[in-house]
Amino acid sequence: MFWILFIVFLAACMGAGATGAAFKPGAWYQSLDKPSWTPPDWAFPVVWTTLYIFMAVAGARASLLPDNSLAMAFWALQIALNCLWTPVFFGLHRIREGMLVLSCLWIAVAATMIALFQIDTIAGLLFVPYLIWVTTAGALNLSVWQRNPQETRNPQTPS
Repeated sequence: MFWILFIVFLAACMGAGATGAAFKPGAWYQSLDKPSWTPPDWAFPVVWTTLYIFMAVAGARASLLPDNSLAMAFWALQIALNCLWTPVFFGLHRIREGMLVLSCLWIAVAATMIALFQIDTIAGLLFVPYLIWVTTAGALNLSVWQRNPQETRNPQTPS
């Protein structure tokens, strides 16, 4: 039963990951002023693939446990917000609104992690790298927002 649930959760994660294929960073993102600590482009698919596997394992483990409703509700919320950020930031070129989505995502990931820890330590631990990455993404989104005020005042229309 675990493997079937893992595949279901992994499919949800890959659905979220598909937004990265649909809304690529492209020339607009390359033209933005970014901090020197911006991860290299190759790191994003590697990190996200790893995180999606961890998230799927955590979700599958938790789904088999009693009293999992809060953890499952937060898991669903975080994956929905995960799906939303890429189209907002890369698709619509809305840096400020991307920061809002990312802030909500951070809260949802933290809440999911806490709820998972209450029912399964391993599932909770699997969300720790995700929270670290979303924290890094939030800092990057904020830095890009601050370094590119013209984009907030007059965002480029996606082509």
